[in-house]
Formats: sequence, structure tokens, C-alpha cells
Amino acid sequence: MMQTIPSLFIGHGSPMNTLETNAYTSVWQKLGKALPRPRGILVVSAHWFIGATAVTAMARPRTIHDFYGFPQELFAFQYPAPGMPELAEEVAELAKPVWVGLDHDQWGLDHGTWSVLAHLYPAADVPVVQLSLNSLKPFDYHIDLGRRLATLRERGVLILGSGDVVHNLARLNWRNREGGEDWAHRFDDAAAELMADRPGDIAKLQEHPDYRLSVPTPDHFLPLLYLAGIAEASGTGASPLVRGCSLGSVSMTCYGVGTEGNGCARGGAGAEVPSDVPPDQTNL
Repeated sequence: MMQTIPSLFIGHGSPMNTLETNAYTSVWQKLGKALPRPRGILVVSAHWFIGATAVTAMARPRTIHDFYGFPQELFAFQYPAPGMPELAEEVAELAKPVWVGLDHDQWGLDHGTWSVLAHLYPAADVPVVQLSLNSLKPFDYHIDLGRRLATLRERGVLILGSGDVVHNLARLNWRNREGGEDWAHRFDDAAAELMADRPGDIAKLQEHPDYRLSVPTPDHFLPLLYLAGIAEASGTGASPLVRGCSLGSVSMTCYGVGTEGNGCARGGAGAEVPSDVPPDQTNL
């Protein structure tokens, strides 16, 4: 019988986290060593935000450098994980009657995927597929799709949401490199409370007074909804693995479903990363 695999949401922050070892990426590295080895990985990345629901179905997905203004070392980074066309077909089948298109040649692995997997699975030897975020759909659509895909956990698949609970680049505060503004912490705390106890209600955060500051655009928030749907389908909450903010307006908080008992690093509600997190040297 195949082992049930945990699911994760990782607050990925700056693409430079790919190359850095800090208090956040150290947690990701520990997670990769503690998690059961999956047969494949399904990533829901904030950076494939399009007007359709699609899944990569190519055997060799390319490494996409979807940013500018960063050091050449980051543009030279490659994550040559194989694809898994059969997993893409499983995703499309489980999602029905929701339509999921099979992308054989357009996308690949963007930095929302490889900046995290570079620490979780640095050998790039686990097959990876990406699921797009359908920008035309309401929050309930994404939560429901997370519920439908939860069965993949029992098929040996690691489902990974990669985004940020709070992500407001217009409000970056370079004098607050290692912390968050009050409104960012309030919203991050409200999300943690719902994820722990009522993940199916996560869409109610749209009514939170700090929502518009914390989520000026939905792309980085939506991956969290998939983990909320998985948590609800699994009859459990999502445990915080690490809590913290960076540059005032970016949450680095990470969550896990099924991580208890797997030796995964985690912090309780309200836990923060150490205060000596190295400051980012680049734009997010």
C-alpha cells in the first residue's frame, strides 16, 4: 500500500532564496529530508496565473526564468527535474467535471516552483508537474479543486502550493527587512487561525480589514486555497511549519497537511523564524 504523502504551502518570497541559506530555506531543506519520498510532485505556483486551468504534460519541462533585474547566477540556475505526463492525466481526470487542459509544449517550471524545490529536492530527481491558477475563477473554485486533488496524497504525490499569504510589492519597506508591518502580521495571523481550525472558510479572509493591503492581486494568495481544500478533504487543519514576514509586506509563512509524525520541522501558531534572517539584496 502506498504511503500517504503530506501536502505543503510554502511562502517563497524572493527568487534569491533559490541560492541562499537562511532561516526560511533551512526549514525547507529540513522538510525535504524529513518528508517521505513522493512518486511525483504537483506544484500550484503563483507565477502561472492565466485565464485557464492547465497542467504541464511534457516529459522534460524547461526551467523558466520569469523575472528581471537579478544577478546572472540566478538566470544560470537550472532545475532539470523530469516531467510526468501520466500524473498530468491523473490531475485532469480527478478534476472532472472541471476541465483541465494538458500543456505539452508551452510552460515548464517557473521560479515559484524551482526556488523551493532547489531546497526540498536539490537533486531534481523527483518528477514535477505544474497546475496553473485560473485567473477567471472565484476563490471557491480553487478550494474545491484542492479538495478534488486531495486523493493524490494517497497515490504518493506531494502537492505543493507556492506563493505568499501576504504579498504587496508596492508596500515593501527596506528598513524592515526582517519583519512585517502590523497590518501584514494581523492578516497572516487571521490566515493561520482559519487554516488551523476552519480551512474551508479561508475565502472569508476577503472580508478581513487588511485584505486589500495584504492581497492587492490574488496570484500569490491562491495557492494557499489549494492547501485549504486539501486540509478540509483530509478532515484536518493545516499546521504552520514556520511563521514570519520579510520587507514589511511579504509573508514567508509555510503550512503542512499530514506533516505531523513525519519528523518535519515546524513551529506552533505564532512561531517566528530567528531574528537573524539575512536581508534580501534584491527586489522580490
